[in-house]
Amino acid sequence: MKFVRIAAFVLAAFAASPSPAADGPKWSEWNDDLFARAQAEQRFVILDLEAVWCHWCHVMEKTTYADTRVRELLAEKYLPVRVDQDANPDLSSRYGDWGWPATIVFGPDGAEIAKIRGYIEPERMQALLKAIIDDPSPGPSVGEAFEVKPSTSAFLDKEQRAALTKNVDESYEEKLGGWGENQKYIDADSMDLAITRAEAGDAIAAKRARQTLDAAIALIDPVWGGVYQYSEGGSWTRAHFEKIMSFQAQYLRQYSQAYALWKDPKYLAAARNIERYLAQFLTSPEGAFYVSQDADLDHDTDGHKYYALSDGERRKLGMPRIDKNLYARENGWAISGLSAYYNVSNDAKALDIAERAAKWVIDNRALPGGGFRHGEKDRGGPFIGDMLAMGQAFLDLYASTGNRDWLAAAAKAGDFVATFRDEAGGFVTSKTAEGKTGVLAKPAKLIEDQVQVARFMNLLNRYFGNEAYREQAAHAMRYLASAASTMMRPLPGVLLADEELAVEPTHMTIVGHKDDARAKSLHALARALPARYKRLEWLDLREGKLPNPDVEYPDLGEPAAFACSNRICSFPSFNAEELRATVAQMAKLKPARG
Repeated sequence: MKFVRIAAFVLAAFAASPSPAADGPKWSEWNDDLFARAQAEQRFVILDLEAVWCHWCHVMEKTTYADTRVRELLAEKYLPVRVDQDANPDLSSRYGDWGWPATIVFGPDGAEIAKIRGYIEPERMQALLKAIIDDPSPGPSVGEAFEVKPSTSAFLDKEQRAALTKNVDESYEEKLGGWGENQKYIDADSMDLAITRAEAGDAIAAKRARQTLDAAIALIDPVWGGVYQYSEGGSWTRAHFEKIMSFQAQYLRQYSQAYALWKDPKYLAAARNIERYLAQFLTSPEGAFYVSQDADLDHDTDGHKYYALSDGERRKLGMPRIDKNLYARENGWAISGLSAYYNVSNDAKALDIAERAAKWVIDNRALPGGGFRHGEKDRGGPFIGDMLAMGQAFLDLYASTGNRDWLAAAAKAGDFVATFRDEAGGFVTSKTAEGKTGVLAKPAKLIEDQVQVARFMNLLNRYFGNEAYREQAAHAMRYLASAASTMMRPLPGVLLADEELAVEPTHMTIVGHKDDARAKSLHALARALPARYKRLEWLDLREGKLPNPDVEYPDLGEPAAFACSNRICSFPSFNAEELRATVAQMAKLKPARG
């Protein structure tokens, strides 16, 4: 899951800033009439794209937007618009690479003039606003969006795989661990790729994954649990204290999968500390999950002071703000993380929490046709990220429970994802354009969205044997194969998608009645076995054949487990030792990539 980017930040000397005025600008909302008004009044639009949990967003509000001269310039020639990026995936997807806060200046016609990453001190903002008034030509931050002509192949060629692999490997920081040097956090796709390689016996990948997982434990709050957003300055111990759902869900899943692979108790402890934070702090009374918790208590008590305190000392001062919006996407992420934790811990409470959240989303965010709204009332949308997150969550719940209702829900979400397809290539982020003119009229297509579509649709095809899902995955992959060759940044997700489309997942099937204790025990063992890319099913013959009956399983008169790879299945296993051995044997039969 890579839909929320690391917030950009700037180290600023606050003492040099002018004294803030009492009031800030008069903010407008982002709506369909915004640019009509801007043209009528011949004003520029300045978008402050913020996050409620973002420390530097709060600093910018307190200093820059409270500065008298900044306010005067805004009142003279601008329409200031403030938007919560978590509530508006169309805008956050389009401008997420610019960090939070992101400042985007548009001409009255919707044309981009400037895009600025992170905190802007008052003097710099004054100069920016004045310069745009004097000369509204687009600046160097506004480049031409490149057009992607999809590849004819749904797979990377050898040269592309080699180049992308080299780029990802070179992004690893050998001394301290992690991918990237200054901000330290676990990059989701890079860790998934490392774990995948480690499962295949790659010792270097295993070393890198474990080094990073070990170091990132420093980002877990030892008092309340939960993981901080990232650490700065090339260190794992200089945390920024925001606790954001995307990171909670990702780390919960990956520490759980690491425990399955290496059985290191500190990984299970890390996962448990994140799960308890979700349960105690980010779970609503209705059973759905909140979005995030602020880094700071207030302007005077920042995270460095607050999170150094004990539980009692923290509560005596008060609680940092929790964003209590309930979004389908964030709930999907949390459900997937909790499912992974349940698989290795067998903690029934975690599964109950996950299933309760899934039912809440179905009851409160469902759209006709299998899709989901983002929030209670969406300004734009629907957004593909909500469908992908919930669809994957349903697949994960199916693997964890064997309940076919979850698989059916995943298929409906997949069918809705297909409606975001652009026949010119790839999948759009939102069906609703953000504006009628300028760059905003063009649908956004994120690389991360294409990766998630390819991986999710491919897994749906594995579970259903439906070539329509396979073709949707290939459509996303053809876009990725072309786009990847023009981008210089590491793209581990593209490598993951390419690998998963080419190779069958680890396939385990429990055959036996779901009310038979022996079958339940085998399913629990299969859930806990290491396999990041997994197809796990439970065949109770009283329910009829599985949706994808690509393997005919015999009824042996007692519960048994089968492991399959590359259309070859093992002899039945009746206990833990046999099942582990057969899964390992089948893993060796996976075909090598050409």
